Amino acid sequence: MISNSKLCGPTVEVASDHVLFPAHDMEHFDAPVRPLLVRGEGIYVFDVHGRRLIDGPAGMWCTQVGYGRKEIADALSAQALKLSYSSPWYTANGPAAELAARIAALAPGDLNHVFFTTGGSTAVDSALRFTEFYNNMLGRPDKKIILCRMEGYHGSTHLTAACSGRTGNWPHFDISTDRVSFLSAPDIRSAEGKSEADFLEWLLVDFEQRVIALGPHRVAAFLAEPILASGGVIIPPTGYHARIKALCAQHDILYISDEVVTAFGRCGHWFASQDVFGVTPDIITFAKGVTSGYVPLGGFVISERLLKRVTGAHARGAYFTNGYTFSGHPVSCAAALANIAVIETERVLEHVRTVSPHFQRQLASLRELPLVTDTRGVGLIGCVECFAGTANGATAELNRKVAERVDRYCFELGLIVRPIGAMCVLSPPLITTERQVDDIVAILREAIVHAFEDLQQGAIR
Repeated sequence: MISNSKLCGPTVEVASDHVLFPAHDMEHFDAPVRPLLVRGEGIYVFDVHGRRLIDGPAGMWCTQVGYGRKEIADALSAQALKLSYSSPWYTANGPAAELAARIAALAPGDLNHVFFTTGGSTAVDSALRFTEFYNNMLGRPDKKIILCRMEGYHGSTHLTAACSGRTGNWPHFDISTDRVSFLSAPDIRSAEGKSEADFLEWLLVDFEQRVIALGPHRVAAFLAEPILASGGVIIPPTGYHARIKALCAQHDILYISDEVVTAFGRCGHWFASQDVFGVTPDIITFAKGVTSGYVPLGGFVISERLLKRVTGAHARGAYFTNGYTFSGHPVSCAAALANIAVIETERVLEHVRTVSPHFQRQLASLRELPLVTDTRGVGLIGCVECFAGTANGATAELNRKVAERVDRYCFELGLIVRPIGAMCVLSPPLITTERQVDDIVAILREAIVHAFEDLQQGAIR
C-alpha cells in the first residue's frame, strides 16, 4: 500500500517518513526534526516555508563559492550532454585528466599524481589502502599500523571509522582497531600548564615513544588533519606537523594529511599543509570544497618519490586495483574545474585571507559573554565553546544541551550553526563578506544571551 506521503510534494514529514539520515535519532525515529531546504543563493539557504538562513557551516565545510553559481551549473550541464560517464577501469576522460593536472600544479612538493574517489571517506580509505599496497610491494607485510589521533575524524568506511578518534561515533558499531594506534590530541587545553613549546616537545616524545614501542618496522602511516575540524577545531602547536613529518621520515612512515576540510580555500590557500602549517606530506586527501559541494568528488594526491618505489621494474607485474565505479566521473570533474576557475577569477583565496582576521576577531569578542569559555579557529573555520559553569552543577550533558539551545535560537534568528558537544562550529562559505560576518556573530551573540537566560531560569536541565 502506498502511503499518503508518497503522493505529496517535498515536506518535512515526507523526509521524516522515508529518509534514513546520518546521525538519525533512533529513539524518535519518525519525528520531523530537520528543516527541509529547497534552494540556495550566495551564502543563504531557504527552507520549505520560505525562511532565509545563513549557511554557517557551508553545508558540511564544503560550499566554498556559495549557492546558485551559474558557471558551475552550466559546466555540469554541458559535460552531462557531452559525455556523462566513462569507466575508470578501461578509459580516461578529458575533465579528469585536466583536473588531475590542475590539482598536481596546486599541490606542494612532488605530489604530482591524483587518484579520484567519490568523497572524503573513500579518499582517506584509498590512501590507506595505498599504504598496504606500498608496503606489501616493498616486502614489508608487517608494516601496517596506522597512527591516528584522539578527536580526529577521517570518515565512515569500515577502515576510516576505525581511524577516527571521536569515540562518540563508536557505540553500536563494530570498530576494528587492531591496526590503529591512537595518540593524544594536540590540544593545548590538555597541556596541564605547559607552554606551547613544552607541549610540542611532549607531543613529539609521545609520538616517538609510541613508534618505538610498536616497532618502526610495523608502523605504516601517520594520518592527521592539519586542524582537527570535527573534533572541535583543535589547532596543534606551531611547528607540530613539520616536526612530526621529520620523525616519520626517520622511520620510513608515510605522512598522510587529511585535507578533506581544509583544502580548496578554507584556510586561504589551495592546500593548508604547506602554506599554513609548514609541512609537505607524502599524500594529501581532499574532497568537499573541490566542487563546492555541487556534486560528490574526492581523491588523494601523492608524491612521485613514493610511486617510483613501486612502479616500473619495481612493480613486478602488480596492479593497484583499488577503485570505484565513479572514480574520476567526468561531470564531477567538470564541476571541479569550474569551481577552481571561479575561485581564481574572483580571487577567493585572497578574499579569505583578508576576511579571516575579522572573522576570528569577531568570534573572540564573544568571550565576554558568561557562557563562552573559548573561541578559536584558522581561516574561515571557527569554534565557540560554551560551558554552563560548575556553579550550575554543569556536566558534559548539560553543556551539550546549552550548545543545542544556542543552535536552536540561532536557527530561529536566521543562522545555521553546527553543534558539536558543547561547541558551536562555523565555517561559512568563502565568499562571506565582513558585513555578513558581523551578521553571523550578532545572531550568535543574541542566541548565547538567550541560552544563558534559560539556564539561569532553570529551563535547561
